[in-house]
Amino acid sequence: MSATDTAPLRPPAIDGGVKIGHVHLKVADLDRALGFYCGVLGFTQTTRYPGAAFIAAGDYHHHIGLNTWESKGGSAPPPGTTGLFHTAILYPTRRLLADALRRLIAAKIPLDGASDHGVSEALYLRDPDQNGVELYWDRPKDQWPSNPDGSLKMFTHPLDLHNLLAELDKEK
Repeated sequence: MSATDTAPLRPPAIDGGVKIGHVHLKVADLDRALGFYCGVLGFTQTTRYPGAAFIAAGDYHHHIGLNTWESKGGSAPPPGTTGLFHTAILYPTRRLLADALRRLIAAKIPLDGASDHGVSEALYLRDPDQNGVELYWDRPKDQWPSNPDGSLKMFTHPLDLHNLLAELDKEK
């Protein structure tokens, strides 16, 4: 490419097998955060150090790290600042997402929103430190909506929470 070419260089795409491994959150009160993530959502604490705990679903070493190393007793960042928008927790089935909703209702944790995106259904809420949390499940790829040209057609529609909870009444 010569110095007069204006075409931008395009690096190769990242491999499709790459995954995001875990998120590490700064929290103000470690026990309060554990009460939410373990007590309400059902994660299991895998290890704990002074000022930090690591939690997982299943037998993984950790999906979420929680620490107070720089944030003990701190407050949430004010609106209009940069930072993490939300942590997204993927449930393998719609039934398990319905169970998560049941847990939130039982714990009286309010939702910020609930959406059907065509490719997924999602619940949006805040943890005790006001970190955004998305709980969602993906529909099978063969059910994802597409445009006439074959490209993905995502959207945001209200999610019917009563219909989602009805999953719990169906046979397993």
